[in-house]
Parts: sequence; structure tokens; C-alpha cells
Amino acid sequence: MSENYVAPGQQRYLRACMVCSIVMTYARFRDEGCPNCEDFLHLQGSPDQIDSCTSQVFEGIITIANPQKSWVAKWQRLDGYVKGVYATKVSGQLPDDVRTTLEDDGIQYIPRDGSATEAD
Repeated sequence: MSENYVAPGQQRYLRACMVCSIVMTYARFRDEGCPNCEDFLHLQGSPDQIDSCTSQVFEGIITIANPQKSWVAKWQRLDGYVKGVYATKVSGQLPDDVRTTLEDDGIQYIPRDGSATEAD
């Protein structure tokens, strides 16, 4: 069975990362962390960090099999991430301390809730 398979009864435990919008279960975030953002979010084994940096409120689901070649991945700004299931819109705001850490690390944070757009 696929590593991304979620049984119908487990769908209520899905969460989306507020930085990259990958969708996984709470347990996977706890056990593995975010495959795209773990270096700076440190979600693995941290329930408080998972609660503050992921959201249960998201819209739209897209599956990206080849992020480097997918025009959808490019459109959603996912072309540098791992293959997987992503939300098109994630509600919620990252805590200020996490945003500061991202800025200090030179990572441009663009909210996935549609409140800000990338300047071209």
C-alpha cells in the first residue's frame, strides 16, 4: 500500500503544513516531520510545533508526482518540493517566532492562505 494512503476513517486527522502545504496525517508529521520544511520547522516529535505550524483547515488537494516537470507544481510554487499530496490553500498563520526564524535563515515565507501573493 502506498505510503501516502490514508484510510477513510483517518481523513479527519489530515493536516497541511503552513509553509509548503504538504498534506499528511498528524501521526506522520509527528513521526517523520515535514519532508520539505523539517530543517527549520522541527515538527518531528513536537506536538506543540505541529499544532502551530500545520492546519486542519485547508482547501483543494493536488497530487504531484514529478514536482520539477509539473506546471501545476510551478503554479502552486511547489516545484522545489518532494512528490506528494498538497493543499491548494491552507488557512492559518505561522507564529511570529517561526516567521522570524524563517527570515533569519533567508527563507521567504509566502502564506498559503491567499492573503499575500508573490511579487514577480
